[in-house]
This record gives sequence, structure tokens and C-alpha cells, in this order.
Amino acid sequence: MLSMEDKETQKIKNIAIFKKPQKLKMILNNLTWKILLLLSEKEMYPMEIARKLNLHEQIVYYHVRKLVKAGVIKVVKEKEKKGAIAKYYKAVYPALGIELPFGEKTIKTARFYTMDEKLRSFLSPFIKNDNRFDGKIVVGSPEPHGPFKTIARDGHYAAQLAFFLGQYIKLPENFAVRLDVDIKAEKEEENNLILVGGPGTNLITQEINKHLPMRFNMKRSKHGFLFGGLISEKSGNVYTHDAVGLIAKISNPWNKEKSIIVLAGNKAVGTKACVIGLTKFWKQILQNYRKGRKFGVIIQGFDLDGDGKVDSVEILE
Repeated sequence: MLSMEDKETQKIKNIAIFKKPQKLKMILNNLTWKILLLLSEKEMYPMEIARKLNLHEQIVYYHVRKLVKAGVIKVVKEKEKKGAIAKYYKAVYPALGIELPFGEKTIKTARFYTMDEKLRSFLSPFIKNDNRFDGKIVVGSPEPHGPFKTIARDGHYAAQLAFFLGQYIKLPENFAVRLDVDIKAEKEEENNLILVGGPGTNLITQEINKHLPMRFNMKRSKHGFLFGGLISEKSGNVYTHDAVGLIAKISNPWNKEKSIIVLAGNKAVGTKACVIGLTKFWKQILQNYRKGRKFGVIIQGFDLDGDGKVDSVEILE
């Protein structure tokens, strides 16, 4: 495979490698090469090639047979012309080369963008020395569960987050996305965790709510739990809009050497806004982030293009 790249893109071509000089000799002829170049532009039948190059048809047939035998052209269609079947040929490979028995190099099979230092600092607990993801992305169960008996409708937002992380970090050795009920059942709370979903749908978010810099208002009543929005201890403001959410990072209360990132909204649309905030607007979201400190921002999602879907966010505090 031949690779050509600039700063932003990479272009590749399949390349035919000749290991036997006999095949290479078949195409290293001035006339054969001219025919091959014509067939790299479009499919043609021998009579058409003969007229194009002002040659006798039998001469063209001779060189076409050599190119077919070398494996660099092939018949791509057949069409009736004047009572006979005309075979149309086309070049098979966009590049040809010679391989000698030395010089192999080991290269990485994946390409990653260079991560900004601020973003790397924020995600550092989740990145191993070999640039592999170290942690679990936890989403709410799609079955009724927890004190609210809710069905999580925001778990699919983890796919957007995974695409974002995949630009920078290798796949983990084990499956990274887990349900909250499985994390609890298998007692995996001591890992690095990225929690997607608020306390109403994600049981792990619910359990660490009291440790967050901005907390979700959850009160017991005779009817069970009441969920009353997001409260800022700093300002005292209460945010109840569905599209409001919290992006936070704290030490894991079950294991202080690990970290937890929270992307949680009042409702599913608020969680979506948090995922959009971290994956598209992380420079603004993390501008006040300092390593080693508890971090949290309250954001609200907005529909700027008027299509009924959240596509942008604003930091409320």
C-alpha cells in the first residue's frame, strides 16, 4: 500500500508488488506502457486502443495479452459490436512496484491526533503509558432499576464520547462500556469511571452525588425519591431546566488513586449537552480546570440551528 499525506489528510493506493522479474519484463516496454496508461484512465477494447495509438489491431492484442498475463489489467465488461463480442479492459492497480527481500519496518496500525496538554491533564488518569484507555464508561441500564425505577434513555450518548476518545487513545484490552447495574453487581466501583447519565438513570452517579462540587437535589418522601434539579453550593442557584447538566471530575471515593468524570444532566437532553460540551467545546469547558483539584461546571444545551436538537452549550457557572 502506497501512502501520501499532508498535514490534515492521508491518501493511500493499493500497489501491485512484482517478485518475479519475468512479470515485470512483460510491462517494461514503451508500447505496453502506453496501453497500460490508457487503460488506467478508462476501460477500452483493443480496436479502440489501436485507433487511439494508430496501431494495427494485432499488435495491440499481443501487448494486451502480456498485460493480462502479468495481472495488471483485466476484462471489466463485454459488449456486442458489429456481430462480435468486444472485451473491455481496465488497469487493476493504481501503482506498481518491485519488492526486494529486505528492509521490513514495523509501524503502528493506528494514527492518533496529538492531544492538547489541558485535555490530556483532564483525561490523564484514563490513559496508560502505552496510550491505552484505562477505565470504564458507565451508562444507565435500559431496564427499570434504582429507586426511581427509571429506564435510561441517554446511554447511546456514550458512542459520541467513545468516538471522541478514539482520536487520541487506543482501545482498552477489555470492553470499556458497562451498565451501572453490572458495575454494582461486580463491585467495580474502584476503577477510573466516566459516568454518563444523571442520578435518576445512573446508579453510580447517584452514589457519588454527595461528593460532587455541584449536586443533584434528591430528597426522600413517602412516594420514594424526589428529583429537584441541580444545586450549586457556590452560588446557591438551583437549575431545573431539562437541558442543564454537570461536567465534573473528582477523586474516586472508593479508591483515591482513581478518578471519576461525570457527564450528567437533569434529563437525557442535559446529558447529551454534557457530552457535546466535552467532545466539541472542551477548550471552553476546561479553561478553569486545574490538575489535582475537584472540578465542575454547570452547562445548558441550546438548539442554535433550530432543528429541535441540542447542538451547542453555554457555561452557566
